[in-house]
Amino acid sequence: MYPSQFSNFNLNTNHPIIPNAQQYMYYKKYISIHSEDRDVLKYPNSSQFEIELPEDYLNVASLRLIQWTFPANYNTFSAFNSNVTMSFKINAPYNPGENYNSNVYQQRIFEALWANYNKNYVILIEDGFYNPAQMCAELTNKFNYVVTKEISEYFILQGWTDTLAEFRANGGYDRFIIVYNNVSLKLWFGNTSDGFILTNETILASSNIENNFSCVSGRNNVPEYSNWGLPSNLGLPRINVSSVSSAEFGTNSSVANYGDIVVPRFYYGDVTPGDNGYWLLPNLDMSGSSVHWVEALYKINLMGNAYIYMEIEGQNCIDETQPYNTSKFTTTTNMTNGIVNSSFAKMAVPSTPLSQWFDRESVPYKYYYPPAERIRKLKIKLRYHDGRAVEFGVFNYSFMLEFTLAVPQIERDVKQLNGLGSRV
Repeated sequence: MYPSQFSNFNLNTNHPIIPNAQQYMYYKKYISIHSEDRDVLKYPNSSQFEIELPEDYLNVASLRLIQWTFPANYNTFSAFNSNVTMSFKINAPYNPGENYNSNVYQQRIFEALWANYNKNYVILIEDGFYNPAQMCAELTNKFNYVVTKEISEYFILQGWTDTLAEFRANGGYDRFIIVYNNVSLKLWFGNTSDGFILTNETILASSNIENNFSCVSGRNNVPEYSNWGLPSNLGLPRINVSSVSSAEFGTNSSVANYGDIVVPRFYYGDVTPGDNGYWLLPNLDMSGSSVHWVEALYKINLMGNAYIYMEIEGQNCIDETQPYNTSKFTTTTNMTNGIVNSSFAKMAVPSTPLSQWFDRESVPYKYYYPPAERIRKLKIKLRYHDGRAVEFGVFNYSFMLEFTLAVPQIERDVKQLNGLGSRV
């Protein structure tokens, strides 16, 4: 019997509610996303954007990155990466007077260099990707160029127009020679007559200052022990490095006697055709001069970052450690500075950007229990481990996501038929 208040209603129906079975069918749904599909006016940089999916994805049991293709012609060296500058000082210029050389031209070059004794020469290399030969040529030219500029300005200030004309006719300052050892994979910085100091501490301090303004540089907001500037990529330590000269260096496996002068030598073969490995020789026009050089402590690194991290807001499932830094937190606690659920996927970067595209597969899944009721929008960010956004320039990229959806099934009463066609 129904309560009396329902006695006036017809409760019969020809469309009864079909009960759901306590079973679900799982199937995979794929979505292909292209960076050019974003709102370019709102998100001019393709490394971070939000996009609306073509439909609601309901009862999502898992999500993963199944396929991706990114442009490979990236810049290992760029102002954005804070690794295009380095600095040096010429602390022991060749003095012709000490070597009984009365050449007025050389004497005036010495005066110009001595007047800039405490000057920190700063070079700026071009953004891009380099092979070792290109990097050596770029560094050699930029080292000599900044010194040429200072000497020329000194000559103009002194009114030595004749000396300036001769200086320019001779090609300016050309005493720096920077080469690459193909066997040890290290750079060598050389000068045919002047002693110098690679002032890496200046660049390190500058990089740390930039890191504290991550909103400007895009870098991590803590100082790092790696990837702190161009000298780091070139295999140099985080301290100033002074050159050594033939007058103060004994014979070992990296040097040889050239006449009665000790000079560095590569025994594996020529650096330039016909030099027999003698890549740094004193200037014969500068009597009593000796060569000066620095061997990089570590191997050169021209490849940049090895991985790209993808973040999807609300879907991250990968925990990530953070670069160690000397700070009050790390020195006063024993806690990790890592981040829980910092990213959604991790993608390897090929060794060189010589091809236009690179792709790989990604394994991690994002699981939902219970299933996520609805997903319609995705907010995506691509970055490196230190927090810097990936710069793709004007090149587009694409990736595919795999949704595993749990679809509820209706309850069915299916009876087996016997061989005669009648129900059992």
